[in-house]
Amino acid sequence: MSHITLIRHGQANTHAKDEASYDRLSPLGHQQAAWLGDHMRATHQHHTRLYTGTLRRHLETADGMQTGLEATRDARLNELEYFTMARALEAEHGIAAPEDPSQFVHHFPKVLAHWQDNRLEGAPERFDAFETRIRDSLREIGEGEGPALVVTSGGLIAMAMRLHLGLDIRAMANVALAIMNTSMHRLHPIGGTWSPVMFNAVPHLETPDRHHAQTHV
Repeated sequence: MSHITLIRHGQANTHAKDEASYDRLSPLGHQQAAWLGDHMRATHQHHTRLYTGTLRRHLETADGMQTGLEATRDARLNELEYFTMARALEAEHGIAAPEDPSQFVHHFPKVLAHWQDNRLEGAPERFDAFETRIRDSLREIGEGEGPALVVTSGGLIAMAMRLHLGLDIRAMANVALAIMNTSMHRLHPIGGTWSPVMFNAVPHLETPDRHHAQTHV
């Protein structure tokens, strides 16, 4: 088993109202990815493999990091479809979607709770299917040779933490909301099981002139 470093993509289109328009990095998102790549090279971090989801924001983040590794694209590493499920929650249960990003923190846990309880007929996949694809993909990556980088999304990282820490759905939502753009999260094999040894690390954004780039949305 080799350790896995999960990386959330750079800041995307924060004013999007659907999946397609969200799926591109903002100018700051591109800069965050470049800074992360610079940091990893400066600190001689060694990885032999790179995996990404197939979403544009994943690919743009990986490209901006300039790791020198050829990426393996795996759709199982893609994010949950929040905007799709938000529309379903409103249509089926009368819970309105957020009007601005500040309302997202209260709305997202409601989406997850309804999804887990199979109360969203309009969800593009079942909660347990999302859980299974993440478990399976990370297991396969972990069985490979050498340390791996995985560029993905916050919902997937939160699910990874749920799987390995036994989080309930509210705790999983809280974890997802805390995850910053281009943050690093490491799973390390300890005693034959995966243990989180790093969460939400952004050393490339810690200098005072980059504090503005510690974004969540």
